[in-house]
Amino acid sequence: MNNIDPTINRSAFFPKSKTANARRSGSLDKVLKRNSYERQAELEKATGGDANVSINQKVKDFARIKRAVDNAPDIDNSAKIADLKARIASGKYDINYDAVADKMLQSEF
Repeated sequence: MNNIDPTINRSAFFPKSKTANARRSGSLDKVLKRNSYERQAELEKATGGDANVSINQKVKDFARIKRAVDNAPDIDNSAKIADLKARIASGKYDINYDAVADKMLQSEF
C-alpha cells in the first residue's frame, strides 16, 4: 500500500532531517520503514468503508462536457470580425431585422 520508491531523486524538504541525510549517505531503506502485511491488512480493514466517494451525476456530466470543450479545436473568427468591423465602418452593413427577431424568439424557448 505504501509504495515509496527510494530511487526517486527528490530534494529534501528538511535538509538536515534523517531522510535527507540517509539519501546523501545511501542508507534510505533503513530510514523508510514499510508496514508489515498484517498491518496493511489491518489498516485496509479499518479504513475500507471510509474510502467510498459518491460523485453527483451533474458533476460527472459537467466534467465530460468540459473535457470535450477543452479537446475541441480553437475557432479563429478574427477574419469574420475584421470583415464586420470594416462593413460597419463603411456603412455597408445591413441589419436583417427579421432574422434578429427570429433569434430572439428562439432564445426565449
